[in-house]
Amino acid sequence: MPRVKGRRQTEVKLPAILRARKMKLPIFIVDAFTAKAFRGNPAAVCLLENKLDEDVHQKIAREMNLSETAFIRKLNPTDNFTQSSCFGLRWFTPASEVPLCGHATLASAAVLFYKIKNVNNTLTFVTLSGELKARRAEDGIILDLPLYPAHPQTAIGDTLVQDIRYSPDTRKLLVRLSDTYKRSFLENLKVNTQDLLQVENTGKVKGLILTLKGEPGGQTQTFDFYSRYFAPWVGVAEDPVTGSAHAVLSSYWSQQLGKKDMHAFQCSRRGGELEISLCPDGRVDIKGGTAIVLEGTLTA
Repeated sequence: MPRVKGRRQTEVKLPAILRARKMKLPIFIVDAFTAKAFRGNPAAVCLLENKLDEDVHQKIAREMNLSETAFIRKLNPTDNFTQSSCFGLRWFTPASEVPLCGHATLASAAVLFYKIKNVNNTLTFVTLSGELKARRAEDGIILDLPLYPAHPQTAIGDTLVQDIRYSPDTRKLLVRLSDTYKRSFLENLKVNTQDLLQVENTGKVKGLILTLKGEPGGQTQTFDFYSRYFAPWVGVAEDPVTGSAHAVLSSYWSQQLGKKDMHAFQCSRRGGELEISLCPDGRVDIKGGTAIVLEGTLTA
């Protein structure tokens, strides 16, 4: 073809992100701490065959727009998701990476056990909070999490509360409401999370736990304690069911009730149940059910 005189030929360069080979990542959404779909706490779980660019983790979490997105990665080139028993695990809210997330860990174990058909009975996850274990149970999955103590705090103002504690390890503030309140009061309590950001902006608090002693037994199912959890400091207004909060709650309520085994309910709108057992080694087993509600492929 003859060249047209007077026209300058230019080379069009595609942006690096378009020239790069796109990755297809298996992704799942799992409702944790429930056996029924559309209850409990949903988490996205992403399986990484290869290393992901650091900023892409946050972009995917923002795209999924759930309280947490978990990323499971292989620790060695010879590992595989079916045979290996130890993996790396990270959690991201839509706003930032977090050091511990119980429900997304439960969701990750459910994907490996039930969808990938991992052959092991116990999985170990290497995380920012150390090694966490998840093991099969007859009616769910048991998480082995750190147990975090909470220290007494001084109440400010005239808020009707029974106790206030602070966990420096997790930067969570635990507020126990008066024992005169019933579960319905906690369920219907309106919390303005934007006000929380204005009241506490020092960085000392990253999560607020509201908790209430369980009601006496009757014809309905009883629980040792109830809770709700708010974390606007990390981009989560209210988390439906929170394993990391129960790593703090378990320590507190065990001392208050004189019990090692407890049954808890997080009474958010979705709601979720947790079975708790304190271990002699200073850790806590938290058991919950799961429901895998979505399976697909993410192009990144």
